[in-house]
Amino acid sequence: MSAPASDIILQRLMSLHPKIIDLTLDRMWRILDALDHPEQRLPPVIHIAGTNGKGSTLAMLRAGIEGAGQTCHAYTSPQLARFHERIYLAGETIGEPRLASLLDACEQANDGAPITYFEITTAAALQAFAQTPADWTLLEVGLGGRLDATNVIERPAICAITPVDMDHQQFLGESLPEIASEKAGILKRAIPCVVSRQNDAALEVIETQAARVGAPLLVYGQHWHVAQERGRLVYQDERGLLDLPLPNLIGRHQIDNAGTALAALRHLRFDEAACEAAVTQAIWPARMQRLKQGPLVTRADTAELWLDGGHNPAAGRATGAALANLPKRPTHVIAGLLRTKDAQGYFEGLIGQVETVHAVSIPGETATLSAEDTAAAAHAAGLVATPATSLEAAIDDIIATVPNARILICGSLYLAGYVLRENG
Repeated sequence: MSAPASDIILQRLMSLHPKIIDLTLDRMWRILDALDHPEQRLPPVIHIAGTNGKGSTLAMLRAGIEGAGQTCHAYTSPQLARFHERIYLAGETIGEPRLASLLDACEQANDGAPITYFEITTAAALQAFAQTPADWTLLEVGLGGRLDATNVIERPAICAITPVDMDHQQFLGESLPEIASEKAGILKRAIPCVVSRQNDAALEVIETQAARVGAPLLVYGQHWHVAQERGRLVYQDERGLLDLPLPNLIGRHQIDNAGTALAALRHLRFDEAACEAAVTQAIWPARMQRLKQGPLVTRADTAELWLDGGHNPAAGRATGAALANLPKRPTHVIAGLLRTKDAQGYFEGLIGQVETVHAVSIPGETATLSAEDTAAAAHAAGLVATPATSLEAAIDDIIATVPNARILICGSLYLAGYVLRENG
């Protein structure tokens, strides 16, 4: 079977720039000009930056908007199984013919000039959104914010900054304030921004930048509050109190993500029904997702199989907290990470919640950390760890000794994508 046309074009687009990441907006402005500026013809935009929680917050916003009977576009990255997942058009993932046509048009408009893969595919997404009617556009920042390819919207309806933490230091800076400064680069004059729970050092930078550009902030703990109380989600702001079911997405961190989404929806005058849909109808794969069918689930037999794509120290802590709130069951981890990540810092967040770590290399990823180095990082964090030759071998090894285990596959969205493809 021949490859889809979009796959062939995407492969060509990978060769248009010698670097995968090269942060600047110059190339974006050039291609957008060649495309007659689709970024100026979008439905109202909600722009989301942050280190962790961007995708989950976007999923809740999408669920809330659609729960209100409205439509939205959404742009996310990276994909898990197929590139098409990145571009959501007014209620459905973009189809193959439309994607191939858009990519071809962007390739022609670019005319062979240097441009990164993310930049030209972001231009394709913006073109798709400009050509398709909808009520809203949800844009997730790819990396950082200030120089990210999505940061070309002059006047979004509202922005959001989810928790800022250490990640991508080689591109964004070695300190939390430096990274927060890059995230705060999405702030625009007179455009409100919802700010999630933040480390004090990050919040100070965000508030300073907001004052500099004149962006009003809606800050967690100051302008809105969210908490779990008696098995419910309680949210409060100046408009009043919401008593809602807990989020459909699992983990204590999803309470904060829900609060961020609710603050944005409330500011945009969505009603309580939309807010309830946001927390109860959101779907976001590979975020503490229980896999319930498929060949890998069959292979695990009586063991539970879970999947999470978190990949930095803050995500490790969130995953550990989520495991602590699940019913007690011996938990064994299968983990694979990229070389660019703080593997030891990630594993430190799992201490006290897992019995063992089976380390794997991520299939098909040249930037994968080896199984041996991943196991060494887990061991350095204080966990019992061993390398495994494959994901399947790790599952077999765990269930041979603990048939009723909870098996969590984690450490990378790229590993999560491999799992979802292998599991059908």
